[in-house]
Amino acid sequence: MPLLHIIIVAALQGLTEFLPVSSSGHLVLLPILTGLPDQGLAIDVAVHVGTLAAVVLYFWSDVRLALLGLPRLLRGRLDTAGARLAFLLAIATVPVVIAGLASELAGLQEAMRSIRVIAWTTLGFGLVLWWADRTGPEEKTGEGWTLRDAIVMGLAQCLALVPGTSRSGITITAGRWLGYRRSDAARLSMLMSIPTILASGVLLGAKVATEADAALARDGAIAAVFAFGFALLALGLMMRLLRSVSFAPYVVYRVFLGLALLWVAYG
Repeated sequence: MPLLHIIIVAALQGLTEFLPVSSSGHLVLLPILTGLPDQGLAIDVAVHVGTLAAVVLYFWSDVRLALLGLPRLLRGRLDTAGARLAFLLAIATVPVVIAGLASELAGLQEAMRSIRVIAWTTLGFGLVLWWADRTGPEEKTGEGWTLRDAIVMGLAQCLALVPGTSRSGITITAGRWLGYRRSDAARLSMLMSIPTILASGVLLGAKVATEADAALARDGAIAAVFAFGFALLALGLMMRLLRSVSFAPYVVYRVFLGLALLWVAYG
């Protein structure tokens, strides 16, 4: 696989995985709009590994807290902040794992990988994010994350199985609708991505485990490194911007992209 193609895929995945603009939608659109061959599942797994490493590093204090609380959770105890965080992240992940397995078994994933679906979801869920960000109060913090809110955000995450929706976008939308501050909605969304990306990586990795060879392993390693760098850059930029601006820039981008895709799809 040419190095430039690897870097393009890694940049798309890394920059869009955590921004509310849909990484899967961009990756599906890449071969459709450019004529480049599909990068394949092995590269998809590699860039997911890269973005997973980036979010773990960026939110290491929260990740460490949850990991330290995991043994207490496994003993059925929720008497520490870490155990409670680990529990809520697990609860928020269950719906998307079940929905993902169901859609995979039903063959829905390929059916939804069309430019028309991506165009409408990019535009529609962008406007939903704008509405939630504009009307949602900013009265809750991440430390006050509740079981009910974890379930709501977990159910919302299922919608991200439709390309163009954006996993981070829909969970941030749910967080803002529930009343979380912008930075806290984004932080919870990013933490939710860790078990979700891990589950997705395991599922995809099982599919390509028998196909690996030296060349594919090399390409995957390069893709993972670049995706890690781009994802870390995107995370830092978004979390800094949220201190002073709303999600409006991402909404504007989604609206223009959605309209352009509609023109391509129906023009």
